Amino acid sequence: MARTTDVVVIGGGYAGVIAANRLSTNPDLRITLINPRRAFVERIRLHQRVAGSHDAVVDLSEVLAPSVQIAVDTVKRIDAGSQTLEQGGGTTRYDYLIYAVGSHSAAPVVPGAAEHAHPLGTLEQADALQRALAADPAAPVTVVGGGATGIETASELAELGRSVTLVCGDELGPYLHPAARREVMRQMDRLGVTVLAGTGAQATAVEHDAVRLADGRELPSGVTVWTAGFGVPDLAARSGLTTDAVGRLLTDETLTSVDDDHIVAAGDSATPSGVPYRMCCASAQLLGAHAAGTVLRRVAGREPEPFSAPISGQCLSLGRRAGVLQLSRRDDTAIGVHVGGRLGAKIKESVSAGSVKGLGMMARRPRLIAGLTLVQDPRRSRLLSKTPAPAGIPGSLAD
Repeated sequence: MARTTDVVVIGGGYAGVIAANRLSTNPDLRITLINPRRAFVERIRLHQRVAGSHDAVVDLSEVLAPSVQIAVDTVKRIDAGSQTLEQGGGTTRYDYLIYAVGSHSAAPVVPGAAEHAHPLGTLEQADALQRALAADPAAPVTVVGGGATGIETASELAELGRSVTLVCGDELGPYLHPAARREVMRQMDRLGVTVLAGTGAQATAVEHDAVRLADGRELPSGVTVWTAGFGVPDLAARSGLTTDAVGRLLTDETLTSVDDDHIVAAGDSATPSGVPYRMCCASAQLLGAHAAGTVLRRVAGREPEPFSAPISGQCLSLGRRAGVLQLSRRDDTAIGVHVGGRLGAKIKESVSAGSVKGLGMMARRPRLIAGLTLVQDPRRSRLLSKTPAPAGIPGSLAD
């Protein structure tokens, strides 16, 4: 009797859940998903958890195929040589590993930010921020970071009646087309958010009751929220695997680690050919689907295929009554077409709710997942042809 093939997925976010569900289409695989908690966290709703408009969690069993085993634990180290994982509660052996550890708020380098600012990248951080806001309902709030998380958090809190200043640095919503940026700014004005952007609008220090800017301004801040960038867990680097400068696992275009054919990466923690996709739930789900496909093909003795799927754009909520859908080209660059206002809010809510409903549906019908990556992006190969191949990726499209 043939030995069961063990496939372990590290991480229970969008990429990890999609990957585990697609793997379940092969009944000969024993699939284990390792996650620090039994809950699936809707990262795209953490700002709503802070404001109290959504819990942002569901039980993992609601979005995972019944055959997937859930192990609530933390992986401390990957031993690629012995194909084992060192965990807080023991060790686990694998035949194939899908590395989908996701991302978190980047560690701030600005003096005082680590001590006095609240990051918003995990469930625990969202709960800590919620408690800080509840402790002083009248305290002015400063949100540092003009990306999607900063925009959504500032909007959500302002709609509750909080006094909010958004410190953007150089530009509000750098991903957005100028037309969509103007719509975001219009909604910020409606909500009463003070937006600071441009020369001098970089946070240079955070104190317990203030934020200092590069141009010398000092902003009163009873609660400071830090949303300036994302980082990734250092598990791959600590395990001696090749990563990029940020710490994402370096892979070829099939999402296979450049160090080991038995390790495949997905989501925010993957960097195929050193040219990563934007950190977002849309790319995470596509990468998760393809990572599982790579493992399934290897198990079947077939060569895996390169990944090249388009990202459709960006959705932003601007409180509960407005939103923006920014459309993009297939190479994930914004175009001058967007949907705003109440319709934008409805689209954003539909996308957020649909993500979890879709995961639940695909848990019951996992063969649907293969269709997620059928649409290919011809610009990917052209982008890679202009990018020097990172060391250790022989035969990649970047060569």
